[in-house]
Order: sequence, then structure tokens, then C-alpha cells
Amino acid sequence: MNTDTYISPLSERYSSKEMQFIFSQDKKFSTWRKLWIALAETEKELGLESEGKPVITDEMIEEMKAHVDDINYDVAKEREKKVRHDVMSHVYAYGIQCPKAAGIIHLGATSCYVGDNTDIIIMREGLQLVRKKLINVIGILADFANKYKAVPTLAFTHFQPAQPTTVGKRATLWINEFMMDLEDLEYVSGSLKLLGCKGTTGTQASFKELFDNDQEKLDKLDSMIASKMGFDSCYPVSGQTYSRKVDTRVLNVLAGIAASAHKMSNDIRLLQHLKEVEEPFEKSQIGSSAMAYKRNPMRSERIASLSRYVMIDALNPAITSATQWFERTLDDSANKRLSVAEGFLTLDGILDLCINVTNGLVVNEKVIDRHIRSELPFMATENIMMDAVKAGGNRQELHESIRKLSMEAGKHVKQDGADNDLLELIAASDDFDLTMEQLNGYMNPADYTGRSTEQVEAYINNVVAPILDKNKDLLGVEAVISV
Repeated sequence: MNTDTYISPLSERYSSKEMQFIFSQDKKFSTWRKLWIALAETEKELGLESEGKPVITDEMIEEMKAHVDDINYDVAKEREKKVRHDVMSHVYAYGIQCPKAAGIIHLGATSCYVGDNTDIIIMREGLQLVRKKLINVIGILADFANKYKAVPTLAFTHFQPAQPTTVGKRATLWINEFMMDLEDLEYVSGSLKLLGCKGTTGTQASFKELFDNDQEKLDKLDSMIASKMGFDSCYPVSGQTYSRKVDTRVLNVLAGIAASAHKMSNDIRLLQHLKEVEEPFEKSQIGSSAMAYKRNPMRSERIASLSRYVMIDALNPAITSATQWFERTLDDSANKRLSVAEGFLTLDGILDLCINVTNGLVVNEKVIDRHIRSELPFMATENIMMDAVKAGGNRQELHESIRKLSMEAGKHVKQDGADNDLLELIAASDDFDLTMEQLNGYMNPADYTGRSTEQVEAYINNVVAPILDKNKDLLGVEAVISV
């Protein structure tokens, strides 16, 4: 282990090996080589000739294919020290391994042919992994919502007790935001195109020269390369680079998922404070270095912490996009290497945490029931008042009476630390002709949750289940949490 240089916590603590590989050097430079092969194959298939002879041969292409993955990093590194250009260093290194093809590697292309096209390919693969994990979070939460669809719990507005909901219904609120994120992800991922072969300013001037102004061949160039790399098409116009707005759209999707995860983690942290719902806590886990009894929601806190990073990180490509000059500048490159990769690596860690936390949520139903019953007399006052009016009472007079009694009961709870005695006060009041036995009939929490159970069933069955069924082959991801 190297302990005398900086190591990113994204690679050591948070991101999965799968996502790290997508943004690895091996993935990047082997993709560069695949793009050079696709370019050479396309140029050959389009009949690129010089003095009536093919410029590119099958032997050259086979030589290039033989060295896609065995990248000679040492040669490229030494060359870059001399020429200060990463793409030309790797062209040189590839040529050392492919002496027959050395003269045609990168023919007609500019650096962004490999750089930008690779970035698009990597982002699309990153989004596919994000999508798989996001669907797993949705699936786990759908099971949780179904399991607890009819368990009444206090709902909160302004974090003040409000009309009851159910534990499952609250979970559907989390699911719904993740479902919105899934829609955004699929739209943006589905809209990604390759840059193609556009040349130094996007005009394809070098290829016009190569193919002697043969417009039919030039029209086919981009689509043939796209097909070889698994894309339907290329962006129809560009400067030297694809529009940096593409990165903005992708990072906004990641930031949206992070915001949803943050919201859910906040709710779980608040519920853990109430001891109603808790994140999983391992047998030997230490909650506090000082207070041995503590059970802190550290994973939910980490979700929130990392999510803030992704949400702020989304500003990077937006600012980069806004400040590009004409057909290209290079002030995007250094920022882009950090912001895009770190956005994906961080969100990957967030989704692993979400899978881990939601898969092991502990619901303390007796605590939930105790909390709801302590507030239920207040919740029941409207029903009590309505029934009293139906029995002949005056609505306005009863409203004023129950308001005063509620204030008195609230005082007993807040100032005296006593139990909620509102029902006893109503039973003793001359304004209400109700016994304690009758008033206790209003104390069934399920009577106040509205259509929560039915809403959960309808939402899961009609909206979520079809998505999960369509993607059932992606379910079952087990997240590995390093720390």
C-alpha cells in the first residue's frame, strides 16, 4: 500500500470496482485503440486509395486488433515527457507495437476523435451501471413499501405532527423521486451520440482531402464509425469537440439522483432520532468513540455528505459549457477529467449505500404506535366534533370548546410532562355528551391514514412493478460497503 502520496477516498472507500474500471486507464486507452481501429476499418471500407492502391490493408488492421489491450504505458509515458501531448504519445506507443500500421493510425483525425468519443462511451457505460443500481434501490423500497403499506405512523409537516400516514406510503415518496430520476437518466442516456470524425474545427476538412471531395463517402464516415462503436448516430454538427452541454446534462442527472438520495437519508436520520426507523447496525459496529451506547445513522449521514458533493459538482460542466470559445478551447480538459469521473464515482458510492441502508431498514412498530397514540387525540378532534354536530351540537361552539381543551391538554404535555389527557377533558366537558368508552372508539390509528394503503398498492402495482418486471435481470445487486 502506497502511504506517502494522496489516494482518493473515492477509490479507497466509496466507489465500486465496477465503476472504477469504467473510468480506469485500461478502459480509456483500450477504447482509444478501438476507435483507431474503427477509423481505419471505415477508411478502408470506403476505399481510401493512393495512386490506385489501398492505403490501409487487412494486415494493418489485424495488427492493430492484436494490441488493443496490451497497452505499453511505459513507452507512452516516456514519449509524453518529450512531446507534451497525450494523444500523440499513445499514437506513437501503439505504432511501436504495430509497425505495419504505424503510418495510418489516427489518419485524418484530431485528438478529440479519441478523447471525446471515448468520453461519450465511458459516460454511457457509467449511466448503465448507475441505472442498474438505481433500479435496485427502487426495487428494495417497493418491497419495503408493500410490507409496511398498512402500518400507521405520524406524518409530519414542518416536522410537526400532522394527519397520520403509513410507513409504506412514506416510502413511496422516496420511490417516486427515484422514478423521476430514472426517467431523466433514460432520456439523457438514450440521447447520447458519438462525436464522430469532425476534424480540427468540425468541418471534416481533412477527410474531404483524404477522400478527394467524394461527398457520398464523406456522408457515410460518421455513421459507419458510430455503428462499429455501438451507437446509432453522431452529433450532426460540432466544433472540434462535442458540445460540453452534453456533460452538463449527464451531471445534472447524477445530481438529481443525489438530491433524491439526500432527501431519503435525511428522513431516515430524523426517524432514527425518533427511534421509529433505523438504518442497519452491525453487531460489532461502534457508534461513538466516547458514548458506547450510541447508534448513529452514519451511512445515511454519508449518503447526505456525498450527495452534496455530486450536487455541487454538477456546476463544473455547466460553467465549462458556458465558457467555451468558438470551436474549442482547452480550459475544459483538466476540469472535465475531475468533475465527470468524480461525479460518477461518488454517485456510485451513494447508490451502494442506498442499497445497503434500504435493504436493512429496521422498523420499530411499537415505538411508532406509541408516538402516534400520544398525538392521536388531537388528530381525532375533527371527527369527534363532526359527530357531535350530527347529534345536534352547534359547530362553532363545539369548535371553540375543543380548541380550549386542546390547548389545555397541550399545556399538560409540554409544561407538566404529563400524558395527553385530551380525551379525559372532553369526557368531563358539559359541551360533549360522550363517554370515555365512546371516545376510545376514535383511537384506531388506521382510521386516520386515509387511502394510504390503497395508494401504495396502486402505485407499486401500476407504476413501479412494470418497470421492475421489465428490468428483473438487473435486480439482486448486493452492495459492498468498505467502511
